[in-house]
Amino acid sequence: QVHLVESGGGLVQPGGSLNLSCVASGRDVNISMMAWYRQAPGRQLEWLARITENAQYSDAVKGRFTISKDSAKNTVFLHLNNLKPEDTALYKCAVISWRTFYWGQGTQVTVSS
Repeated sequence: QVHLVESGGGLVQPGGSLNLSCVASGRDVNISMMAWYRQAPGRQLEWLARITENAQYSDAVKGRFTISKDSAKNTVFLHLNNLKPEDTALYKCAVISWRTFYWGQGTQVTVSS
């Protein structure tokens, strides 16, 4: 079992930046993939980025968001840059450990002036 805890969300003005973190913990964690998703009210869950040996991004965030990781600490980061009101959502991380998919509870990002 893997437990994920996200942090770093908050209220930010348009054009601002945020740094999200997600720490995975548990017994015998063996992470092969880490990813970020988001869900806005009334919208479907949206994949944003994933990282294994390399990083991949959705077209919606490519060039504005950056995913990175600290494998030694089982932590994945998402740097959000040039934020827009439409980026307002609950941001959730996900990992695959021993071929099992795990979700975090999410951290809220609100972009508003």
